[in-house]
Amino acid sequence: MNLPILEYDSTPTSMIEPSLFAPQIDVPEHYVICFFKEVIEKVRQEHNARVITENRWEDGAHPRYEISHAGCRIAFYHPGVGSALSAALLEEVIAFGCRKFIACGGCGVLEKDMPVGELVVITAAIRDEGVSYHYLPPAREVAVNPGAVATIEKTLSQNGIPYRTAKTWTTDAPYRETRARIARRRDEGCLVVEMEAAAMLAVAEFRGVTVGQVLYAGDDLSGDDWDNRGWQDRNEVRQRLFWRAAGACLDL
Repeated sequence: MNLPILEYDSTPTSMIEPSLFAPQIDVPEHYVICFFKEVIEKVRQEHNARVITENRWEDGAHPRYEISHAGCRIAFYHPGVGSALSAALLEEVIAFGCRKFIACGGCGVLEKDMPVGELVVITAAIRDEGVSYHYLPPAREVAVNPGAVATIEKTLSQNGIPYRTAKTWTTDAPYRETRARIARRRDEGCLVVEMEAAAMLAVAEFRGVTVGQVLYAGDDLSGDDWDNRGWQDRNEVRQRLFWRAAGACLDL
């Protein structure tokens, strides 16, 4: 099919390289990609976080922070929402010289009886977005680095935290998650849905860095009607998940 999104170009460099926006500064090797703004603000205040860069985009600042955790340097930032922005911000952080990332966030669930807050370690993402096709040849899925999966699982197991491993469905269009598409993705093995994983995993594979992701079960799309379940108000779950992600990141 003659579709622009399928015209993969493997040329390693582009007209605008992310290195153009990466100042030569000393940065940690390990980064937590955190989708919870209120958690980032709490960590920033309580741990006297240092601002690495302000990084202003048209929608405002996307600062990167650094703290000391378990005797090590670790950085964190909010990646924005959606594949395009999360991939672009990840590109810039990689250009700084960062190589090891664990992302933590929330997701919609596609299977009944997944309680709010249950953790899901992502093993692969269905590529139902646009960004990944600019980084990898067309395919249905992109896999997570097995070492990243194993490291997250080890961290959770050592802390006695139950979890599941699963594929995720990454889509650009949350308002086009029809019942038919939900059923198809579920048949493909997806337990959850979100908007960024496939893009970030594709960037990671293209740039040769490691990205893992752990999500907590949020709103429910498994039944006849959507149920928000108040998932964004689970502050304790979100805070704990940040620190588990930080611990796993330092073990990469």
